[in-house]
Amino acid sequence: MGSVSAVTPRFVTPTAAPVQAAPRLQVDKVSLRYQKPDGGMFTALEQVTFEVPDQQFAVLVGPSGCGKSSLLYLTAGLNEPTEGEIYVGGQQVQGPGADRGMVFQSYTLFPWLTVRQNVEFGLKRRGMAAPQRKEIVDYYVNEVGLTGFADNYAKQLSGGMMQRVAIARALANDPQILLMDEPFGALDSQTRLQMQQLLLRVWGNSKKTVLFVTHDIDEAILLGDRVYVMGARPGRIKQILDVPIERPRTLDMVMERSFIDMKRRIFGLLHDELEEAH
Repeated sequence: MGSVSAVTPRFVTPTAAPVQAAPRLQVDKVSLRYQKPDGGMFTALEQVTFEVPDQQFAVLVGPSGCGKSSLLYLTAGLNEPTEGEIYVGGQQVQGPGADRGMVFQSYTLFPWLTVRQNVEFGLKRRGMAAPQRKEIVDYYVNEVGLTGFADNYAKQLSGGMMQRVAIARALANDPQILLMDEPFGALDSQTRLQMQQLLLRVWGNSKKTVLFVTHDIDEAILLGDRVYVMGARPGRIKQILDVPIERPRTLDMVMERSFIDMKRRIFGLLHDELEEAH
């Protein structure tokens, strides 16, 4: 894994900015309904309301089918809510935008492009000058430990390496918020642990606001500042829990009492939800 660059590029703030009074993400009374084949309506999300402060690592966790990914896609502007509004940086979401970076579970790189070309894709579309593109790309390729693979094609990479490129590509565009839809769900357990540690380090350097979807309770606690526990049928925010574990986080923290207690609490909420569903 590559080391962090000794010289911080001009485009990166070297120290964390003061937390702004206004939240970075606002979800206001959002509902999402679909028409079923029989003509009836299915409610995926019902009156979902919450806020994510600037620079917070927020995690959505909940049972399968509770609408976690649907909510993320609404925030990305890839779908429209039936009711309610979503705001990023005070601006209403009305479609995809450069203010939101998205990392999917599936590998969404361009296989015919190299690592470097994938990371600079958005910068090139924006018309950024080549020297500035190179500075940004070099920094983020190094951040995710792929300096030695910068000229490899995406199709030559492992799953974990492809997700590193996806994270670098999203951050290179300097979004206001990073949206991550179970990005490590398809990885083997060892690679997943490595990627969690990498994400913690990269996030610690960038301090981007993150909305991260997972079904893994350990992952939610290890990564998040706050966990938003969702209920299903219809999807809603059931409870919001602050993670009482100091940063920096390491894998051995999963054995600490505070970690175990919070895991039991989240598991209890999800177990109650499954009981109610049956």
